[in-house]
Amino acid sequence: MEYDLIVVGAGTAGAIAARFGAEKGLKVLLIDAKPREKIGEKICGDAIGRHHFDYLKIDLPKGKELTRHIDGIDVYSPDRETVFRVGGHGLDGYIIDRLEFGQRLVNEAIAAGAELRDNTRVLEPIIENNMMVGVVIRTPTGKEEIRGKVTIDASGMGAILRRKVPDSWNMEKNVDWEDVAINYREIREINTKLESPEYARIYLSQEAAPGGYIWVFPKNEIENGMIVNTGLGVGMFKGHPDPRKQYEKYVLSMNMFKGSKLIHGGGASVTVRRPLDTLVGNGFMLAGDSGSCANPVHGGGIGSSMIAGKLAAETAAEAIENGDVSQRGLWIYNKRYNVAYGAKQAALDVFRIFLQSLKDSDLSYGMKAQLITEEDLLKANLGEDLRLNAGEKVIRFLRGVKKLGLLNNLKYVADKMKEVKQLYLNYPKTIDGYSEWRKQVHKIFDDLKAKYWGKR
Repeated sequence: MEYDLIVVGAGTAGAIAARFGAEKGLKVLLIDAKPREKIGEKICGDAIGRHHFDYLKIDLPKGKELTRHIDGIDVYSPDRETVFRVGGHGLDGYIIDRLEFGQRLVNEAIAAGAELRDNTRVLEPIIENNMMVGVVIRTPTGKEEIRGKVTIDASGMGAILRRKVPDSWNMEKNVDWEDVAINYREIREINTKLESPEYARIYLSQEAAPGGYIWVFPKNEIENGMIVNTGLGVGMFKGHPDPRKQYEKYVLSMNMFKGSKLIHGGGASVTVRRPLDTLVGNGFMLAGDSGSCANPVHGGGIGSSMIAGKLAAETAAEAIENGDVSQRGLWIYNKRYNVAYGAKQAALDVFRIFLQSLKDSDLSYGMKAQLITEEDLLKANLGEDLRLNAGEKVIRFLRGVKKLGLLNNLKYVADKMKEVKQLYLNYPKTIDGYSEWRKQVHKIFDDLKAKYWGKR
């Protein structure tokens, strides 16, 4: 049997892609290795911004899938003496029940007309005449070939198909370990009520969470306390510490966790970088974690993965209608994703590289002296330019005489964020300009990593 669209992975990216593909009239097959009742279950922070739902024009979380409304984030300095409250549009949103939300998205895809095959593992792509024309799957009864005009890899970090595409497509098959964060997360019942539970909490500390951070996201209130989603992430640099051991040392020792009860724990990894250079091949597309679509600073990827899934499905439908599902025919998806989210993501990758280079003392001083402000963090999260006017420069200079290097670096990073954002907004409309564009991007990021990371 041949389908118009095969979607591998029924997570947020895949379920949304299947739904919007079916709504465009495509014959869609959605494949997932999990049993139907487990689809949506995943180790993550469970947070998603409202603006993603506004963009997608889909229903907001409600009922069992919604555990809390969030107005913003409280960001704690490493010495815990300074707290930035960052809120407003772009940071308000929801803490969800990941399984319930995932089940809803799959149900909506099926209701739109997509066919689901659960308990089915995808083994490899079928490549004929340099074109992906389907996938080989393993079911409880054996191997089987499934044919499709376009295949979307939404299989997450495993990137089952991306790793096996032909070299001639010039796609990044693998992601550098330094651009991956590994996390340990627990759902815990604490016996206290947190102040301002409508604000998620992030604790910065290179000592506790090198290349990452500690998070405490309030979920449900209970009679004598709260349920929280809490964890710790570290960058996967050479010699990185075990996140679970760091969590036990630095998180469970916090006062709020004294006498707390573990409900569930587990680890996961996520890419924390700009999107892959190209998200398309011949008859092939990437969406979600397989395309590195998560936010580089905080690692959240639910919203951006859904944006990618929607745009991928809509582009696939157009390409099928036009009779050209080659890399050239699907190319516009790159441009659409970068305009919608990727340019912001690339700018945040610049900010991430800078943040990961800071010592705890520099970051604590910078926050306390307002060299870095709440507005900076808000603008960075939104992917906006950090514009330091003449007055601000003078004020920050006077504040930063003790840390002049930090101030100069902040200005340099602000300029680079603007440059990179514009480069991604100007992503080549056709494949013809790809090689030169890619050289420019790699030169910028190689220089940034050399400047701020050196030899790790």
